[in-house]
Amino acid sequence: MGAKDPDIDGFRELLKAMVGEPGGARASIEEQRAGNDAWGLSVPLPNGCGFEELTVDGVAVERLTPQGADPTKVILYLHGGGYVAGSSRSHRHYVARLAQAAGTIALNVDYRLAPEHPYPAAVEDATAAYRWLLAQGFSADRIVVAGDSAGGGLTLATALALKAQGAPLPAALYPISPWTDLAQSGAAYQAKIHCDPMITIDELNGMSNLYRAGAAVTDPLVSPVHGDLAGLPPILIHVGSEEALLTDSTALAERAALAGVSVRLEVWPEMIHVWPIFHQQLAAGRRAIDEAGAWIARQVAATTVV
Repeated sequence: MGAKDPDIDGFRELLKAMVGEPGGARASIEEQRAGNDAWGLSVPLPNGCGFEELTVDGVAVERLTPQGADPTKVILYLHGGGYVAGSSRSHRHYVARLAQAAGTIALNVDYRLAPEHPYPAAVEDATAAYRWLLAQGFSADRIVVAGDSAGGGLTLATALALKAQGAPLPAALYPISPWTDLAQSGAAYQAKIHCDPMITIDELNGMSNLYRAGAAVTDPLVSPVHGDLAGLPPILIHVGSEEALLTDSTALAERAALAGVSVRLEVWPEMIHVWPIFHQQLAAGRRAIDEAGAWIARQVAATTVV
């Protein structure tokens, strides 16, 4: 019996052609980085979207300005890629569309990657970019931090680091398919690994080891599911039902709720890891972008509605 979603079966076949069978030979880190960038750059930006490369406090970033965006409101975006791959280039098209849907500009952060720059380099770069926004005059309640996969975990780690530093916290957090447990201990790693076309446990374990470089897997800035989430701003979590990281999201939502945080968890049926980034192929990806954009717009409105 096929999927109910009209696009997902065909897209799974396309992914299989692109990345191979799960458990098969995978590209090197250098090949992954080059391939991710080439694919990302092949997807056009929204018409009229402005683009500028900057270096802020030593961190490479991109400023994306969709047509009609409110320049006082910004999404600070942290890309995925297991902390070893991905870049602002691989995610530029998606970040631009998310900002367009939210009516904001975006700061797309090209944080340093492992193994060349292991933990805590990514957290340092993300918090430096956030503090730069504050120094530029952006009000914290007009900033939303978002990210996918490893960048989703980094979204939470950034908020936890800012809280520990006593910095003003952003208006909201939007993690997509976040990697919040670098020990891969959730039930979905067994229950869903057979139907996840993008992820293997061996790959995750390897990336975790490269990123942590000896840091404890329970360090809250490594695995934010272990953090004290009390006092964090509202969180919207998007995750697919058919991905091995599913319980990273459900556990995060439970911990946030227990800590008194306003959290909204959406598990999208039949969707795979970070499906919104494939918005060209998946109508569900476009719907997720539109829904997340509307939610972000409410968080940064003059009168906040959760």
